Amino acid sequence: MISLRQHAISIAAIFLALAIGVVLGSGTLSDSLLSGLRDDKAEMQNRINDLTDENNQLGEQLSAADGFDAAVADRVVRDALTQRSVVVVTTPDADPADLDEVTRLIGASGGTVTGKVALTEAFVDAASGDQLRTTVTNVVPAGIQLRTGAVDQGSLAGDLLGSVLLLNAQSAQPQSTPEELALALDALRAGGFVAYDNGTVAPAQLAVVLTGDGEADSGNRGAVVARFAGALDGRGAGTVLAGRPASAQGNGPVAVVRSDTALSSGVSTVDNVDRESGRITTVLALQEQLGGGAGRFGTGPNATAVTVGVPLG
Repeated sequence: MISLRQHAISIAAIFLALAIGVVLGSGTLSDSLLSGLRDDKAEMQNRINDLTDENNQLGEQLSAADGFDAAVADRVVRDALTQRSVVVVTTPDADPADLDEVTRLIGASGGTVTGKVALTEAFVDAASGDQLRTTVTNVVPAGIQLRTGAVDQGSLAGDLLGSVLLLNAQSAQPQSTPEELALALDALRAGGFVAYDNGTVAPAQLAVVLTGDGEADSGNRGAVVARFAGALDGRGAGTVLAGRPASAQGNGPVAVVRSDTALSSGVSTVDNVDRESGRITTVLALQEQLGGGAGRFGTGPNATAVTVGVPLG
């Protein structure tokens, strides 16, 4: 018969064996686990190196493509806007380099930039909406009826500026007098809503609204710019809204236009104006606007073509 002492010794021996097994097993498992982790780390590092090389190669190809586009840009746009006039409106986040290049290409296409008007932070700020609307309604030119649907600050200001900055689409004649143009611009500048140089702004047939990346995540600022562009388009022969990639994302102005059937049927959008190809497309889109067409160009969300006449594959 097994005594209690023998039974206790047997149980202790079993637990000791288990403990030794666990220790020995965990040592083997630990070595195996560490070896596996080392292999995974090496594999991940190799993958990172491959992706870095691929990214560098793509960057070099993109730079080469930009260089080629820059070399042929003038020939591509030549005569696209012969004897046509364009007014350029910039948002607070527009990049000066984009403005300079788009302006230069409009000239290379045979077109004339009749003025540059810069919208300020106050213009796109919802907190200034009431003041902007009041300023606009106080300087409406005689004979101009603002559209009844233009009630938000972007639409209302775009409707007013369209009536003084753009020529009538059918007659190509001014829709206001030089004095009314000066009064409207002066009032908006006095309110802190726009900036421009005196004596440098005259009515044009077409408009470019140039934006950047900064309005994409700024509340309803993108919507203000989008509706402003839509109202401009309704007053002239055509409007192109051109921005950098983030403008086509989230609630950016290009994204807002593309998500609104009424806006996108009239306003052309370009989402890569930071690249030479996007600047060329901006000029070609203006030409298409003259024929009544509108498109969504670039490589961002909801774009339908890389450039005019080149659908996304």
